[in-house]
Amino acid sequence: MNIEETAISGLRVLTPKIFRDERGAFLESYNERVMGEAGLPTHWVQDNFSVSKKNVVRGLHYQIVQPQGKLVRVAYGAVLDVVVDLRRGSPTFGKHVAAVLSAENGKMLWIPIGFGHAFWALSETAVFFYKVTDYYAPQGERTILWNDPDLAIAWPKNAGEPIVSAKDQQGIPFKSAEVFA
Repeated sequence: MNIEETAISGLRVLTPKIFRDERGAFLESYNERVMGEAGLPTHWVQDNFSVSKKNVVRGLHYQIVQPQGKLVRVAYGAVLDVVVDLRRGSPTFGKHVAAVLSAENGKMLWIPIGFGHAFWALSETAVFFYKVTDYYAPQGERTILWNDPDLAIAWPKNAGEPIVSAKDQQGIPFKSAEVFA
């Protein structure tokens, strides 16, 4: 597995080796030894799964109470995955990294505690899996507006109308968001 740093400290892109032949493909999506040697978590408390149709936008989500580190990947289809640094003392506070995660490229993102997370489904159907380091705590969940102009996220152009849940439409502006110390 290739593990690369991004422009934001702590946020990493993981690319597994994919073995393809006439039958299909095989990849190793998690290896405790490899993750541990790279300084990534090896203890997970919950696996989550979502299915989204094309142009669904989910996020920007994070938890202040029981914050979660996340290892995210796409098992079917493709998404534009966006991660925003919400660590007030970080030199990259308010900056983001975007990456296309797909079943085809096998890429995953390690998102440490202190980040907001969102994605836009690029394919007709996107099946999204992620592991988390702490349990879901609804009282600690926060949502920042996915299209907040201060974040200047370059969401897909000409992809169609975004489909955003009522909850995510009620996200708050980045400037007034509760963030990490």
